[in-house]
Amino acid sequence: MEEWVDLLDTKGNYTGHKILKSEAHQKGLFHPTVHIWFYTSNGEVLLQQRAQIKKTFPLYWDVSVAGHVGAGESIVSGAIREIKEEIGLVVKENTLNPIGVFKSIQQHHHGLLDCEFHHTFICCLRQPIETLQKQEEEVEALQLKPITTWEKDLFSETPSMDYVPHQKTYYEEVILALKKQL
Repeated sequence: MEEWVDLLDTKGNYTGHKILKSEAHQKGLFHPTVHIWFYTSNGEVLLQQRAQIKKTFPLYWDVSVAGHVGAGESIVSGAIREIKEEIGLVVKENTLNPIGVFKSIQQHHHGLLDCEFHHTFICCLRQPIETLQKQEEEVEALQLKPITTWEKDLFSETPSMDYVPHQKTYYEEVILALKKQL
């Protein structure tokens, strides 16, 4: 079933219009997404390996949970829904700590231009990783990695894993926010 998303202007403001997600990607129109980075109290970050069937960056490692915000849906409701769908975890609104909104433009191939505003949160993971339930069409694998190890690997000339190529400043802001929580 095709998803509807709200249209945003180039500054991230709602325009009052909605569009099919596929059309937004085809035309390169801005829309809201959510990114939720989970961390543990002992300094690890939860990484998600994207499913092999994904159209963009299949099998690359990425944010713990990410997804599109449905038309008319609040940012926080979208975040809570995506967490439940992708890793089977129910979280309360007050456990999501917003760290910023990041403008992202990625040309994947002809006919797929992602123009998104990532509403980004961090959240403490209090459950064992083994209890999380992966959504098969979205998530190939989950992994906990020490934040300091991940940071070194992420910015290495020869990283040990393929990471989704977000802007360096985005990753730096996420890492800074995670370190502040520890």
